Amino acid sequence: MIPQSSPLLRGASFLSLLVLPVLVSADEGTAWVTPHESYSSSVGVLGCKVNTNRIAYWPNSIDCTNLCVELSYEDRKVHLLRIDRSEGAHDVSYDAWNYLLTGYSATEKPVAGGATAMTYKDVDISMCADIIHTTEGKLPLSASNSMNFVADCLGKKDSWVGKNYELYNILDPLCLWGNDEVCQLDWEGGKNQADCPSGIGTPSVLGDTKEETTVWNIQYPSGKKVKAGAAPEPAGPGVAWDTGEKKDVANGLRVAKGMFGATVLGWMAWVML
Repeated sequence: MIPQSSPLLRGASFLSLLVLPVLVSADEGTAWVTPHESYSSSVGVLGCKVNTNRIAYWPNSIDCTNLCVELSYEDRKVHLLRIDRSEGAHDVSYDAWNYLLTGYSATEKPVAGGATAMTYKDVDISMCADIIHTTEGKLPLSASNSMNFVADCLGKKDSWVGKNYELYNILDPLCLWGNDEVCQLDWEGGKNQADCPSGIGTPSVLGDTKEETTVWNIQYPSGKKVKAGAAPEPAGPGVAWDTGEKKDVANGLRVAKGMFGATVLGWMAWVML
C-alpha cells in the first residue's frame, strides 16, 4: 500500500471514509482501491510460483475456497488472487490497478494516483487459474510456515485449498530462503509436519539463484521492475492520473525506503518462525 501520508492520497483517503460504509456485502460491492507495490502473503503463498501482478491485499481474512475476486473499472476487468490481508485498505498489485485505470501495464505507461472506486465480486477459483504457476494448478505454500492455514483448510469439508495445496521447502513468500522442492504431508496418517527431501526448514540461500525463484515487484510510480527484497531505486517522477500532468513525487524516496524496511523485517520474521 502507498502510505496514507502521501499528498497524492490525502484527498482520496478522506473521500473514501465518506463512502466506505455503503459497501454492499462481503462478496460483492464497491471498494476504494489503492495500488500495492511489494508482494507479500499472510498465509505463505510463494511469490515465485504465482503471478505477483494479480494479487489482492484486502481486509478480509483469507478464505479456504473464495480466493478469486473479479475487479472492474469502466469497461476493463481483472481477476485477482486474494492471499494477503491488509490492515483496512483494498490494495491490489500496482500493475493490476494501473491496467484498470489506463488499459496499460504499469511497465508500459505507469501512472500515480490514489484510491479509486471499483466494483468487485467473488468468482470461482477457476477464473484465477492462470495466476497460479504450479504444474497441477495447486496453491503453492511454504511447508514450514503455512501449516496453520493448511490445517484450517483441511478441517473445512470440501474446501478448495484443502484439496488443492502443494507444499514447498521454501521458507518465505519472497522465495529468498529454502530449497525449491516439493514436500509431502501425511495428514491422514496423523502428521502435522511435511517431509521434504532436504529436510524441512533448511535455511539455504535461494533468492535469485535462478530465474524461476526470483520474485519481481513493479515499482510505484516509475513502473520499473525490481527484485523483491533488493534495495529499491529512487522512485523518481510519476504521472498523476487525476490531472495527466507529469509531476515529481516529492516523497517517492521516503516511500521506497519505508517499503524496503517493511520487506526486510517481514522476511526476517518468517525465517525466525
